[in-house]
Amino acid sequence: MPIETLLLDPMDGLRLEADLALPQHIAGAVVICHPHPQFGGDRFNPVVDALFAALPAAGYAAMRFDFRGVNASEGRHGGGVDERMDALAALEAMEPFAGEGPLVLIGYSFGALVALDVTHPRLDAWVAVAPPLGMTEAASVAATDPRPKLLLVPANDQFSPPSASATRVAGWLNVTQEVIDAADHFLGGRTVAVAARTAGFVSALAAR
Repeated sequence: MPIETLLLDPMDGLRLEADLALPQHIAGAVVICHPHPQFGGDRFNPVVDALFAALPAAGYAAMRFDFRGVNASEGRHGGGVDERMDALAALEAMEPFAGEGPLVLIGYSFGALVALDVTHPRLDAWVAVAPPLGMTEAASVAATDPRPKLLLVPANDQFSPPSASATRVAGWLNVTQEVIDAADHFLGGRTVAVAARTAGFVSALAAR
């Protein structure tokens, strides 16, 4: 499937590099946020790459982008706070492609924490892959939002195992936690399973 590289414009005037994949028949749209840039994370991460391949194949327009200060994206790391503007810019760019279908914000690791702190009137749901919730006590914006949230938590996650994650989200609205068996935080060998579960979740939204 052809991939177009383009630039996003967050509200603070930076330019961010992004990739866009458009299937022939679009049933909805997704934005994918990558893991921590200070530990090598970017839009080409294997988990992000698997999601960016599987979702367009399932009929969803998909965007992955580099947060500020990563690769050719302008600016510098914002500690997960300024990155919310980056994710919001990506959502606004993808909104026209969603049509009548769902618009879903997806994040992996650091990207999951950023995604769970971003909201938009058109957003239908969140998918958080290996969110390190056990490492933070900060409340997420999505926690009190009634729109659906799927958490995909590796069984052997070093930073936030299923028990810790379940405790953190016990009071959240409309959240489902699923465990990815035989996986640690980096999801080696399990990226296809993560992508399949995510595509299934988005397809269920589209079928409503």
